[in-house]
Amino acid sequence: MQRRLPVFAALTLTLAAVAPPAAAQNFAITNAHLVTPGPVGEVANGSVVVRDGRIAAVGADIAIPAGMRTIDARGAIVTPGLIAVNTALGLVEVSSVGGSIDNRTHNSGISASFDVQYGLNPDSTLIPIARLGGITHAVVMPDYDDSDKERELPFAGKAALISLGEGAATLHKAGIGMMLELGEDGAARIGGSRAAEFVQLRQIFDLARQPVREDYPFALSQADVAALKPVLAGTMPLIVVVHRAADIRQVLKLARDYKLRIILSGAEEAWRVADEIAAANVPVLINPTSNIPANFDMLGASLRNAAILAAAGVEIAIGGNDAGHRVREMRYNAGLAVSRGLPYAVGIEALTLAPAHIFGVADEMGSIAPGKAADMVIWDGDPLEPLTLPTAIFVGGKEQPLTSRATELGERYAR
Repeated sequence: MQRRLPVFAALTLTLAAVAPPAAAQNFAITNAHLVTPGPVGEVANGSVVVRDGRIAAVGADIAIPAGMRTIDARGAIVTPGLIAVNTALGLVEVSSVGGSIDNRTHNSGISASFDVQYGLNPDSTLIPIARLGGITHAVVMPDYDDSDKERELPFAGKAALISLGEGAATLHKAGIGMMLELGEDGAARIGGSRAAEFVQLRQIFDLARQPVREDYPFALSQADVAALKPVLAGTMPLIVVVHRAADIRQVLKLARDYKLRIILSGAEEAWRVADEIAAANVPVLINPTSNIPANFDMLGASLRNAAILAAAGVEIAIGGNDAGHRVREMRYNAGLAVSRGLPYAVGIEALTLAPAHIFGVADEMGSIAPGKAADMVIWDGDPLEPLTLPTAIFVGGKEQPLTSRATELGERYAR
């Protein structure tokens, strides 16, 4: 397929009827180069009909209802909205200003029960910046506050899925996963050793399975134990940040022993145990640019991690380069993975349907298909190329403004 359009094609993308951003919900996109995971797949010249914010019809030779607002894509690529993972969007504003950081706690009575949904700020200036990268939803994850060296609490808390649509309720789904970091950094919080780390985790899980009691060891509160119940019941996945191959094997064994649903995150050495991960049917959240060892956990980091995992049958989701300001770079990272052997279609899926499936919302989003929310992006070129930009973004069928605080400041000071 042709990955890049001539510049004039993007500049002449026209709307048959102009409507304010975030207003129209019934419309059709015609003459679109559809690129989506799922049954529709790639359609060189297709159309999408949207009614009440949901996709009513999609594909080639779609009849457009008379009088419906029409957007002529003029051959531009149209993809599902991207779904970011490993973010702190809505919880972090300025990393150097402690008062603007709400994705962690040093409260000794809160570990597994920490819940990011209560700290979300829908007016965060980082949300429009991420949205301009074609991101329509994001998985927001808690982090650790290690300022208190005496605090030995293994879990970071509960993650949530948010919508990046302007004027939308930011929280889409709470409690989509429990965060846990293992490896070198995780061990530093639990006895200073991986051996202590896994022993204590097993003790915690054994205690959490028992009836509620008045007091718990390891500084666990009743709220923490209650928060772990869905994890042990298999209704909430355990998102495990882990890096080296040996630790990944230990995590897979822990999951088997306690019948846990797990999601690996980071996993720089996952390619070394790709077949074991695939056999366990465990998905992986990765940053394909991680190829330089930051510590001894990552000595085997490789740019081919994503390609090897996918070839082994592991479901992968690709993230950005930090939790806030550089989330939008996730599509560049997918492009890098494609340049290192990941199939192009899998690269697109790793930004869209794969994260939706991993976090249990694939029936709502992640692909352009009838019945799903109309989360779509029209691009002026190949979405995996850094110079490509969105020319239109829709979240739940509502057209989004193509501006952010950064673009507004740029316009102001360019005068």
